[in-house]
Amino acid sequence: MFPAVSDMHTRHPSVTIDWVVEEAFTELPGWHPAVNDVIPVAVRRWRRSLTRRETWSEISNCVTDLKKRKYDLVIDAQGLLKSALIARQASGVRWGYDRLSIREPLASLFYQHKASVSRSLHAITRNRMLCSQALDYDIAELPLDYGLTLSSAVELPVAMKSPFIMAFHGTSRVDKEWPEQHWIAFAGAMLQQQIQVLMPWGNQVEKERAKRVAASSENVVVLPRITLTAIGALIQNSRGVIGMDTGLIHAAAALNKPVLALYPATRPELTGALAQQGGEAVVNLSAGDLENVDAVVRRFLEII
Repeated sequence: MFPAVSDMHTRHPSVTIDWVVEEAFTELPGWHPAVNDVIPVAVRRWRRSLTRRETWSEISNCVTDLKKRKYDLVIDAQGLLKSALIARQASGVRWGYDRLSIREPLASLFYQHKASVSRSLHAITRNRMLCSQALDYDIAELPLDYGLTLSSAVELPVAMKSPFIMAFHGTSRVDKEWPEQHWIAFAGAMLQQQIQVLMPWGNQVEKERAKRVAASSENVVVLPRITLTAIGALIQNSRGVIGMDTGLIHAAAALNKPVLALYPATRPELTGALAQQGGEAVVNLSAGDLENVDAVVRRFLEII
């Protein structure tokens, strides 16, 4: 969504943009200077606790807050039923994809204006095209620009040896993971290159995996639980980033770092990391490219 925000701000410099985001990622939209306000929601957490009174109180407060907000346009860039229902709560002309352009066609019933955008296009391009139709401009001559500014004054959360790389091993589904033994072999290859490997984690399973990789190789550091902004600072100071199909890989590309993204179960031509125009190398590897760890190591060393 960052490139779409850059497009909108370029074509309409006076535009005010608020961004609704899952609470776990509240920090990210603020990395773009054109974002005015970040509105957190907790759909993932609410789904797990629908029988609790506190959950419905939170939902009610969120809906009340959204209904107070008055917009010229409300754009649902996700095209999901849950995001369409959230968009419906805010006051403004609603834009979204038409029923043939999204995975959940029912969502299109909640939009007052619908954009036809091919599902064969990359998700970033789809977002840019939707927003360009809603605000009536052409993206043909606009470069892919993430537009992020992350303060260099952010204190790094751990002491590192230079050079170091970031390894994002966690992801949302088991079938999207790279086998643990591959991470161990990769870490060993980085040790031979005298490169430190920093491994963040988002849950206990990921933490335990990172600890096992660290036990196999002295150059691996298991990070403490830190903020997304702190992770962003580490990305900025790293030699490069390797990782799975996750939002942090896209954040690394957006921060203009060399990225090797691993896609064992999804199609990178639709959701892969993209380099901004004139930026550092971003390479996406599909399932058939991931079995040979030595080849992955060579590719990573080439881009960093």
